[in-house]
Amino acid sequence: MSQRPTFEVFNENFVNRVVGRTPKKGIDGFLGATVTAMTAGTIDAEFEVTAEKITMMGSMHGGCLAAFCDHVLGVIMYPVMPDGYWAATTEFKINYLAPVSGGTCVAHGEIVSMTRRLAVVRIDVENEGRLVCVAQGTCTIVAPKSA
Repeated sequence: MSQRPTFEVFNENFVNRVVGRTPKKGIDGFLGATVTAMTAGTIDAEFEVTAEKITMMGSMHGGCLAAFCDHVLGVIMYPVMPDGYWAATTEFKINYLAPVSGGTCVAHGEIVSMTRRLAVVRIDVENEGRLVCVAQGTCTIVAPKSA
């Protein structure tokens, strides 16, 4: 097992602003995604699977899980980047393992590797105690433009 990366920065103010709050707009608002815990390089988040997220086939569209993973990919970066920096998902891959038709989707994300310009993040999503997808992605880290 490889060693987890260490981080020079940990923005506790960002964590305090985000943890436990559900946005009102955006894809995270539509999903009802709430960050439940964050440490340097880790994140836990969840959302309820509600009727409006269920397709006519009786299960949730995989795009909801993909959007959730993409959201987690970005948010995990902010506490460990210097002020003014921002992160953008460059790419990610998702493996769907089981259908979701109700309950709560719970994600655990971890930064696997981070340099000044890129980070690799892994996310596992469970639903009702079973693993329903795993994702891995790359985030580009962008420094603020000079004035």
